[in-house]
Amino acid sequence: MGVKYYDLSHILLKNAHYNIIIGERSNGKTFAVLKYGLKRFCALGEQMAVVRRFSEDFTGKRGQTMFAAIEKEGLVEKYTNGEWNGIYYYSSRWYLCRYEDGKREEVNKTPLAYGFSLSSGEHDKSTSYPDIKTILFDEFLSRTGYLKDEFVLFMNTISTIARQRKDIKIFLCGNTVNKYCPYFKEMGLTNIPRQKQGAIDVYKYGDTSLRVAVEYCKPNEKGKPSDILFAFNNPKLQMVTAGSWEVDIYPHCPERYRPCDIMAEFFVVWEENILHCEMVFTETQKYFIFIHPKTTPIKNPDSDIIFTTEYSHRPNYYRRITKPTNKFTQKIAELFKQDKVFYSDNETGEVMRNYLIWCLKG
Repeated sequence: MGVKYYDLSHILLKNAHYNIIIGERSNGKTFAVLKYGLKRFCALGEQMAVVRRFSEDFTGKRGQTMFAAIEKEGLVEKYTNGEWNGIYYYSSRWYLCRYEDGKREEVNKTPLAYGFSLSSGEHDKSTSYPDIKTILFDEFLSRTGYLKDEFVLFMNTISTIARQRKDIKIFLCGNTVNKYCPYFKEMGLTNIPRQKQGAIDVYKYGDTSLRVAVEYCKPNEKGKPSDILFAFNNPKLQMVTAGSWEVDIYPHCPERYRPCDIMAEFFVVWEENILHCEMVFTETQKYFIFIHPKTTPIKNPDSDIIFTTEYSHRPNYYRRITKPTNKFTQKIAELFKQDKVFYSDNETGEVMRNYLIWCLKG
């Protein structure tokens, strides 16, 4: 038997409004949703929306190749009973078309799908899309950060498409590049960091009928033929070959130190995580910061130095570690700039990295 790619059938049984599919790269997540949308367009005339973060994600080859795998598998010809055999992209729209001897001879008048970018959502508000019944937000997980108020931008896009309707199925597909994602917090998806591969969790919201299904794809037992290209001894590549969450390798504590070597302490609160940060001075390393997770509440929230994304009137609270406002926070920022920061484990480094991305976006 060949490689078994992702199949939508299990998550569709949950009958959820939002279907979040997370897994390794190139396991067929996007293909499965595009296939679903094509099949419904051909059978029912239902259109599809493809959402990406930036308008550049649709320009040139990015837009032209969106349905390339669908075409290559012959699914256009299959679902249209031979009437069409290709998909043509023009101006953020995809159309069924017919090629003869490599030349495009005819194009269907009705778009199969429309492209929407979150960064330019204002341009779409005045247009109506009554026949869009499937929405795919492709690559919604990001390693490099998110747009300002991105979840609100996504909700605005959904509102533009749905208007007063609720007969829409929404898919969010992402590779396991970053488990710290604003969508998880905004949607109350609290179990994702602990979810097991192969599991589908369903979230419900009070007395409403809203349902969100989250599937953490099980890796292919036989692997993919391309896995041989990523067989290097680098744990980050487990994201590519096995769907593990991508985690960088962070510097660990360079030496043992005594409690009396701790010159000062501060805390960073990010998402549901609290990081305990110790500013240490030793004869060999001089000043450095060591960061480890804190599993209990902060004992002195009215006096301890705390960095958090939340606004606070208290003088011991700060928002961005990259924007110092006094000598102590300047010293902290200097040590970060000098790479004099060490971590108890790689997961702690990931939490801090995501917080720093947020700081730099401000």
